[in-house]
Amino acid sequence: MATYAALTVPGLLLGVLGGFHHSWYLRPVPVAAIAWVVALFAVCYGAGRGIGGKAAALAPAVGWILVTMLWLGERAEGDLVVANDLSGYVYLYGGVFAVMAGVLLVPSRGGGSWLLTPHPYGPAPVRPDPS
Repeated sequence: MATYAALTVPGLLLGVLGGFHHSWYLRPVPVAAIAWVVALFAVCYGAGRGIGGKAAALAPAVGWILVTMLWLGERAEGDLVVANDLSGYVYLYGGVFAVMAGVLLVPSRGGGSWLLTPHPYGPAPVRPDPS
């Protein structure tokens, strides 16, 4: 449990730093937002591969999502940390896709996909008598 709590810290840092520094452009491309999305994918995927499971890949993602949701709230003055411009959209939607890809590309701990592994259902199949 302490491992997963420690893995949320990089996600929290990515959320705090990326929220304030995602809007640097190399006109017309929001290069900082793209870099933060790539870093988020790398952290999620690396944590999952390093620890060996999808839960480890999800831990930094949870930290990033928690902080990013705080930045989306509008203050009484009308200020936002993540604005509704191209860099904000790339940071938010790209971050969501990076989290999904980072978690889904990590192999399952059991070695196979729970969805694609055939499981017997119902009664055992009847086998012909070898005699």
